[in-house]
Amino acid sequence: MTTINQNSIFYHIYPLGACDAPHHNDFHSEPQPRLRQILGWLDHIQNLGANALYLGPVFESGSHGYDTADYFHIDRRLGTLADLAELSNALHARGMHLVLDGVFNHVGRNFWAFRDLQANGQNSPYKNWFADLRFDQRSPLGDPFSYAAWSGHFDLVKLNLAEPAARQHLFDAIRMWKEEFQIDGIRLDAADALSFTFLRDLRTFTNQLDPNLWLMGEVIHGDYRQWANPDMLQTTTNYELYKSLYSSFNDSNFFELAYSLKREFGAQGIYRDLSTLYNFADNHDVTRIASQLHDKQQLHLLYFLLFTMPGIPSVYYGSEFGFEGVKQSDDWNLRPVFDLPQLQSKTHAYDLRGWIGHLSYLRQSQPALRFGNYEEVLVASSQFAFSRETGNDCVVVAVNSAAEPAELTLPLRGKANWRFVDLLNPEDSYTSDTNGNLQISMRPNQAVLLKNG
Repeated sequence: MTTINQNSIFYHIYPLGACDAPHHNDFHSEPQPRLRQILGWLDHIQNLGANALYLGPVFESGSHGYDTADYFHIDRRLGTLADLAELSNALHARGMHLVLDGVFNHVGRNFWAFRDLQANGQNSPYKNWFADLRFDQRSPLGDPFSYAAWSGHFDLVKLNLAEPAARQHLFDAIRMWKEEFQIDGIRLDAADALSFTFLRDLRTFTNQLDPNLWLMGEVIHGDYRQWANPDMLQTTTNYELYKSLYSSFNDSNFFELAYSLKREFGAQGIYRDLSTLYNFADNHDVTRIASQLHDKQQLHLLYFLLFTMPGIPSVYYGSEFGFEGVKQSDDWNLRPVFDLPQLQSKTHAYDLRGWIGHLSYLRQSQPALRFGNYEEVLVASSQFAFSRETGNDCVVVAVNSAAEPAELTLPLRGKANWRFVDLLNPEDSYTSDTNGNLQISMRPNQAVLLKNG
């Protein structure tokens, strides 16, 4: 099976929320096969054009999944190893990839080795597994020792990944995930908090396990090349473009998005060789895009740009139905139940299913949208155009987010007397003049996708 690359389109599910699991694990109930619900969603996911599924945390945890208790067992609120194996087999039978969340920076207080530390103190054989462990002071949660926590959250205990046994435990878990579920990739939670030494060791291990195993790091700030390079990860999340996307619409300021795209992927772009950055409109940690965007009528334009700019696009479950949700302290409202039959039986004010499916089709049918270079063509407050070109294929992407029509002159270098057809409205065609300028008229809140030929 091919590896994850520019041909990939992701669908992202947060299983504990989507499958209506209790918010807290009692650690003694019989496993409930909630994960099997996703089997009934695969047709829907493929109808959107997705060929890769990123599943949020599925391993045994105390509450939200990022507080791991056991890397070798499925969270009993979701089911069993056999349930995940069945889902994986169904995905792969459809030619789809599976990516799991790897939460390696920290564990929950119910993690078995931490429980041993609580029971045995300095006599615990696992005391070196935890970062900055000290027995001369107490933790804020009352333990007779202190430890490092992730971002001040003391229910998330930071691992000491310099400890060989702790590191090996994680690598053994990855090996099991590969053998049991044939995973195609791992999304590394809080990758920007992991040491570069650990990431290099991880890449060495996964190269030996499966050179095609895709490693994608959650990175919020900084130069993504620090994490994504031949020695460490294949790619990272693209939070810069995430922010630029919604801000450019909300502020009527496409200069922000244009700046980010040119900085990342232009002729001198710093990520020109990092063409699989993970692009998204929203996810399990941020306000839903339908709540973030001031004018919801522009959702279709935002997704149009998401699917036509460089990188790999991802859709967060429910956003295709216009799900709303503003980020709060516990984030559960961003991770709601996904009752697909009920959703499919209703009408939705901002139903993007057909639009996203069509964008996926266009992306897969146009090599330039997946592999083409990036060149800015025009930028104004409410209008933006760029080209993607590879070989003899050229597409020009343009949007008008204004509430009034716009007359645009698109300067296309070296393309005098070229004919273009709008793939979104094939009856519309345009021809550049002898200087390569293309005149187009755009309606309010319109997108055009011009293909040469």
